[in-house]
Amino acid sequence: MRRMQRREFIGQTVAAGVAWAALGGGSPRRPGEPKAKSLVVKAVRQEATREKKINAAVVREMVHAAVCRLAGKQKPEEAWATYIKKDDVVGIKVSSKFGVGAATHPEVTAAIVEGCRMAGVPDDKIIVWDYEDKHLEISGYTINRGPGVKYTGVNDGWEDQPTAIHTCQGRLAKILTREITALVNAPILKSHPLAGFTNCLKNHYGSFHNPNEAHGGGCDPFMAHLNNLPAIRRKSRLMVSDVLLPVAERGPQAAPQFVWEYKGILAATDPVAIDYVAMKILDEQRAKIQKPPAETKAKCLFTAAQMGLGVADMAKIDLVAV
Repeated sequence: MRRMQRREFIGQTVAAGVAWAALGGGSPRRPGEPKAKSLVVKAVRQEATREKKINAAVVREMVHAAVCRLAGKQKPEEAWATYIKKDDVVGIKVSSKFGVGAATHPEVTAAIVEGCRMAGVPDDKIIVWDYEDKHLEISGYTINRGPGVKYTGVNDGWEDQPTAIHTCQGRLAKILTREITALVNAPILKSHPLAGFTNCLKNHYGSFHNPNEAHGGGCDPFMAHLNNLPAIRRKSRLMVSDVLLPVAERGPQAAPQFVWEYKGILAATDPVAIDYVAMKILDEQRAKIQKPPAETKAKCLFTAAQMGLGVADMAKIDLVAV
């Protein structure tokens, strides 16, 4: 076998590093080096909201800036192509059950749709979805199952056979199991009386038909087992969390007096790390309004970390602002 030339060796090493990073592994490690931290990117813009109204142009820039930093790319089209391939069918899972003010803002979703287009995905291969049509409609979305980007509820489109989610037997959405190849999780940050808070992990309570049966123990360990299912874990490419106007108390509905202008977007590939950062943002605000920390109820988040779904420790998270 011929001796590998130095230039060829360097080129192959760089290519391997790019491939590893694309899988969410960060920079390749030498033997004995500490494991790379989970990267969570935060974009905050004062112009993002004003008097609780969304500035769509600013939010668009925030989403793309966060994804660019996450992917380590300068151009949005290159950044989105790191996670989404042009032959994918992309599902964008939003949160919409409790209507305007408690739902993923359509401006955030529109920026994600644009990112999928930048990656080369045609409109008819992009599906924005949640539990039911009526939930999307009360949250500012227009149902569309015709040409173009699909906006649809699962409605009756659940698998016939249930899947074990710990002791819960849930029928998963066919959109998730059969239609899409790539999943973008796009929740909104809110408090929750049982789980402490809701963000990326709990957003998938809209992905099976009987979520009310998986709230025992503060959703623990149901939430972790749900997100460990292959249909979710293997298809998840990206998390983009709406923290523009989070709900600090009395969630998951939106009590106006507890909605505050954080003006932020979070992006990550680690669902546990992004939820941990989101929880800390929520608890900072809860301290200001003299409410106990959500972390005291968030056992389900730490169970997810113990199961290997991600990290729930700031010492293991690289939080970067853009």
